[in-house]
Amino acid sequence: MLTVAYLANKFPAAVEPYVGEEIEELRRRGVEVIPTSVRQPGVSPRREGVKIILLPLAPALAMQALLLCIRHWKQVAALANRATFHGRESLSERVKALVHTFLGACYAARLMKSGVEHIHVHHGYFGSWIAMTAARLLGVEWSLTLHGSDLLLHGTYLSVKLESCAFCVTVSEYNRRYLLERYPEVDPARILVARLGVNLSEQSLSQEAKPNCEAFTILAVGRLHEVKDHAFLVQACRQLRKLGLRFECFIAGEGPERRSLECLIRRHELENCVNLLGHVPREQMASLYDRADVVALTSRSEGIPLVLMEAMARGRLVVAPAITGIPELVIPGKTGFLYEPGSMNAFVNRLHFIYSLVKSNGTSKQASAGSGASVLHWIRHGARVHVRHNFNKKKNLECFGDLFLDHVALQNENRTDENLILQQI
Repeated sequence: MLTVAYLANKFPAAVEPYVGEEIEELRRRGVEVIPTSVRQPGVSPRREGVKIILLPLAPALAMQALLLCIRHWKQVAALANRATFHGRESLSERVKALVHTFLGACYAARLMKSGVEHIHVHHGYFGSWIAMTAARLLGVEWSLTLHGSDLLLHGTYLSVKLESCAFCVTVSEYNRRYLLERYPEVDPARILVARLGVNLSEQSLSQEAKPNCEAFTILAVGRLHEVKDHAFLVQACRQLRKLGLRFECFIAGEGPERRSLECLIRRHELENCVNLLGHVPREQMASLYDRADVVALTSRSEGIPLVLMEAMARGRLVVAPAITGIPELVIPGKTGFLYEPGSMNAFVNRLHFIYSLVKSNGTSKQASAGSGASVLHWIRHGARVHVRHNFNKKKNLECFGDLFLDHVALQNENRTDENLILQQI
């Protein structure tokens, strides 16, 4: 039985359900998975079977890690040397890399007696340096999954990680092209695409638009973080009100930007039409989607967002920036609407256009071909079909499992062949 240590920065995390789903897919295939988290999760880790939580560090573990580094200094010397003397990283990034090297030794110390044969880490943030260090100390291969910001905004030391890992999984064709263009020295066969997906039920696939007599409803879902740029949406709502549109906007999510968003809403006197809902439990999200005329995304960086998949699976119209892998999901005029990134005019115009179609044409399926109602009906239909075929969670998890196990087996075969050659020499 293959034993894999699966590391995440924080696990379990409500905003990253795919981590637990991938763990369960590997277990379904007979893999023994050791779920691990760098940081203490906000919810009980016992429910998810988390075996190792690195931080805060126990003094005894720190001492074991120090002795491990001394005994196997050659295995980590190259990483320490790269972090200290080479590259263009800032001083703070170099210091963090050295700290993460030590945390990697702590991780290796925790895994030493577990029989781990492979380490996989989700996201290319600091957890990937920890996994890379631990893999060197344990003499095993490691791999990582890259999404969006960890690749496009915070790709610190990514060249080192890509050179060291056995393979890299990413969530879009855009990401794969980006990696191969930016890091041409990487073997293309080691960069794999495994898309995320959502559950598809008969109920979610049968939803149509709500009656158009109600207020036009805009929904945004996501953590209140600067990269999600909900302030852009609030500013757009100000423009929509100036245009005389009757609408309501709900923003579901919690995060560090809440206070500044509240101030922005008050400054523009939007309290009656823009509502911050805070964290909304997943079981209540269906009613929010059903209430929405359009689900809007305003992020500056993304992989391929689950929120868009969920909305499209329920037949919601979506509008999003034409960035990264989003055009693989949102095909303009066929499965949703795109706008030029950062362009307020383009975003407001898209929302106004959707508003006009919804309000003037309603939801009639008997509308003449080419009418607004017919256009919206076929976009909703196209969105559901596209998600069903290409962003089906069950199918895409199976794809992830196939790719993962095939490449782990390939690496093990290569290592066996290398050992045989060395023995003959």
